[in-house]
Order: sequence, then C-alpha cells, then structure tokens
Amino acid sequence: MPDEPPLPPPPVSDSPKSTGLPSNIAAALACIPLVGGIVFFILEKHDSFVRFYSMQSIVFGLAWFLFNIVSAIIHAIFGAIPAIGGILVFFWAIIAAIIHIGFVVLWIIATVKAFSGVRWDIPYVGPIARKQTGQS
Repeated sequence: MPDEPPLPPPPVSDSPKSTGLPSNIAAALACIPLVGGIVFFILEKHDSFVRFYSMQSIVFGLAWFLFNIVSAIIHAIFGAIPAIGGILVFFWAIIAAIIHIGFVVLWIIATVKAFSGVRWDIPYVGPIARKQTGQS
C-alpha cells in the first residue's frame, strides 16, 4: 500500500469545554435563573462565555428571588391594614405582575443573546457578573 499522508492534527481550542456542549447552547441553558446558572458555573471551568452567563443567571435569579420575598412581605403588610388593605394589595399585585413580566422579558432576551453567541449584560446584573468572573 502506498504511504498515506499523515492526518492533520485536530484543531486546538482556545478554551476547552467542560460540558461537551457548544458554548452558545451551554450559555443559553445557563440562563435558566439560579438553577441553570449554578449547574453550569460548577460544570464549566474553562469557557468564559458560559461562565459569564452562568454568573449573570445566578445574580439575576437571586434578585428575582429577593423581589419575591420583598413582595410577599409587602403583600402581608398591606393585607393587614384595615379598610384600605384590600385596595393596596390589589395595586401592589398589579405592580408586582408588571415587574415579573419585566424579569421574564430580560430572561428571554438574555437567553436569545446567549444562544446567538452575543455577550449581553442584563442592566445592573451584567457588571456584577463580569466582576465576579474576573472579566472586564
């Protein structure tokens, strides 16, 4: 048999993937608030794109969780006020629903941006995530 030319070496990746998933898929899955972020932050040690979205998801999920706690406290306080408590609870429920819609919209935008391979900062949350992951 004639000598076959040697195969070229496999391409060298700048950042090996710990999860085995493409960066955009892993980052999009990491956008699931809190849980997805924690899982991918633990699993992915090398890909800075995935680690950024993971940390952003953790901070975003904690902010959302904190809002739910504060909302429940406000709801309980307003509900305890005689006579006007029901009206205050109703208006707070509308405000809280609008804020929750805002959280969902930001989550969807972050997930789409991650899936598209674009690094996008959620306002106020993104800079915190960059600082925590050591990115500028």
